[in-house]
Amino acid sequence: MVTTLYLIRHGEAEGVKERRYKGTIDVQLSEKGVKQMGRVSAFISAEVQKCRSAEATSEPPNLRTSALSAVYCSDLSRAIKSAEIIAEPQSLKPIVVPSLRERNFGLWEGMSFDEIKGKYPEEFDAWANNPLRYSPIGGESTLEVRDRVIAALDRILDENYICIVIVAHGGVNRIILCHILGMPLENIFRIEQDYGALNIIEFWDKYPVVKLINYVV
Repeated sequence: MVTTLYLIRHGEAEGVKERRYKGTIDVQLSEKGVKQMGRVSAFISAEVQKCRSAEATSEPPNLRTSALSAVYCSDLSRAIKSAEIIAEPQSLKPIVVPSLRERNFGLWEGMSFDEIKGKYPEEFDAWANNPLRYSPIGGESTLEVRDRVIAALDRILDENYICIVIVAHGGVNRIILCHILGMPLENIFRIEQDYGALNIIEFWDKYPVVKLINYVV
């Protein structure tokens, strides 16, 4: 059985122009972010309709299933609202998974890039150059985030859904993509995840094939 995962980064959040590490700070989607997720929702609705049409012609009635089985999301407002926008046209309610929340950046949460570079220049450079070996001061390590995120992903895939959506965060999505691609976690910043980014992964009996990365509708 093939499971299709639409892995999505939430839409733009309020205050992004200041380029601050939001982390676990709970901020709302901006007006632009709501529109971004509306476009993602329309894209997924079109994909679902194509799947339903294929099912109608290829599967006997007793084997037909809803093309989109579930929508999962982080427990932060920007992810929940994004998931609601995607789930509503499918008559679904998002399933909130706290383990999918963004990394805790410790002392750096709420600080801008320039503020961190000015106050913690050596620590910031170390983190930027090797995010596996170094961590934000007082925050989660990359391995800690990986452990909780991949465990959550495995639990979701164990549900054997045909087609699922996960709405999470830039850091979370990068870790999932590194895991699926077999990339060293030192290289997580080599994968871009724009606001509203869509990634598509197919799991063939849990063997993953990445079909799309960082697509912005």
